Amino acid sequence: MADILIKNVYIIDPDNNTEGVGDIFIKNGVFADPETAEGNVEIINGSGLKAAPGLVDLHVHLRDPGQTDKEDIITGCRAAAAGGVTSLLAMPNTVPTVDSPETVRYIKEKAKDADAHVYVVGSITKGLEGHEATDIDALYEAGIDALSDDGRPVLDTSIMVAAMKKASELGVPVTAHCEDPYLAGGKVNEGRISEELGVKGMPAAAEDAGTAREIALARAYDLPIHICHVSTRTSAAMIREAKKAGVQVTAETAPHYLMLTQDELLKRDADYRMNPPLRTEEDRLAMIEALKDGTIDAIATDHAPHTPEEKADFVSAPNGAIGMETSFAAAYTALVKSGIMTESELIRKMSCNAADILGIQAGTMYTGAPADLFLFKEEEWIVDPEKLHGKSKNTPFKGLTMAAKVKMTICGGRIVYKDECAG
Repeated sequence: MADILIKNVYIIDPDNNTEGVGDIFIKNGVFADPETAEGNVEIINGSGLKAAPGLVDLHVHLRDPGQTDKEDIITGCRAAAAGGVTSLLAMPNTVPTVDSPETVRYIKEKAKDADAHVYVVGSITKGLEGHEATDIDALYEAGIDALSDDGRPVLDTSIMVAAMKKASELGVPVTAHCEDPYLAGGKVNEGRISEELGVKGMPAAAEDAGTAREIALARAYDLPIHICHVSTRTSAAMIREAKKAGVQVTAETAPHYLMLTQDELLKRDADYRMNPPLRTEEDRLAMIEALKDGTIDAIATDHAPHTPEEKADFVSAPNGAIGMETSFAAAYTALVKSGIMTESELIRKMSCNAADILGIQAGTMYTGAPADLFLFKEEEWIVDPEKLHGKSKNTPFKGLTMAAKVKMTICGGRIVYKDECAG
C-alpha cells in the first residue's frame, strides 16, 4: 500500500475545527504530517475538490449471510465506498440472525478485505422474535459492536432493559427500532395517501409509541439508548424534550425522510415503500428542524436491498430502500444546497457524531488516526439505478438530480473508490 499525498485540497474536518486549503498525507494507513512526505508517494491533485472524514453509517442491512442475492458484505461495502462511507454498522436481521458467535465471526472474517470497515450488531433476542434473550456476553466476546433487534422492536420490555444494562457495562450502544407492532403492519403512512391508494396505513402513532417506551426506559434506569430512523414530528418532539431533561438519548434519521414525502407513493412503485414509511411534508420539515437544533444527532441510511422481483408488486413487496451510495449527495442536496446547513455541519452529522455514538475511532482526520476520508465536489448528477455499485437497485432517489458527487474514497489508507471523472 503506497503512501498518498493529496495536495491543495479544501479540508473540512469538524472534529478538529479545521477548514481550508491544505495538504493531506497518508502514511502506512494513517494520517501523518504532510511535511514528512518523502520517497515513494502517490500524489493526488486535490485542486477543486473537498476532503472530509469518511462517513459513518449507523444503519445498514448487508443481507449476508443468507440473502446474498440481494446484497453481500463485499458488494455492500463497494456501494458504501462509492458514497463516501468508510464505516458502517451492519444490522442483525440476516439468515441466520446474528444471535450466535459463529455468525458474528463469519461476518467479521468476510469483511476483512471489504472496501469499508464493518461493525456488527448482535441481536437482543434469538431469531429477533422478541421473547428469548441471546447470550450477550458470548456475542461480545465474538466481536459485536452494538445490540439491536432492528427490523422489529424487542417485545419483552424486561429483556430490553436487561440488554440496555448489559450494553452499558460492555460499553456498546443499543439501537432501537421504535414501533408498536400492534398498531403497525400497514404499507404506507396512514392518512390521505393510504386512503387514496386503498391500502392499509401505518400510523405515526406506531413509531411514537415505540419511541416513548424507549425514552421512558432510558429515563427510568439512567441508561443510554439510540433511536433508529426517526420519521415523525411527534417522535422528534419527544426526543427533544428528553434531551432537555438529561435523558441519555441519541437519534438518527435518513436522507429519504429529508427529501421525500408520502406523495411519492401515488406512483404505486414499491421502491418508495420503507419502514418507517415516507411521511407528510410537516414530518419532513420537522426532521430538518430536529437536525438543525441537535435533537437528531446523525443521518444514517437504513440501506435495505431487495431484488427487482421482490419489489415488482406494490402491495406485496417487502419494505426497504437502498441508500449508502446516495446518502451524502441526497443530504447535501436537501440541506447544504438549500442553505439549511453548512458542509461542516452536515459532515458532523454523517461522520463525527455517528462515530461518537458507535464509540469507534473514525470521523476525524487528526495525525495518527486511521486514514478514512472521501473527496467530493459540488456537481450535478442524475441518479441512475443501473449505474449504482450494489447488487440491488431499489433506490427512491432514481431520476433525481443531486447537487454533490463523491469523487474518491480512501479507507484505511487504501483507495477503494474513484469516480471515472475524478482528476
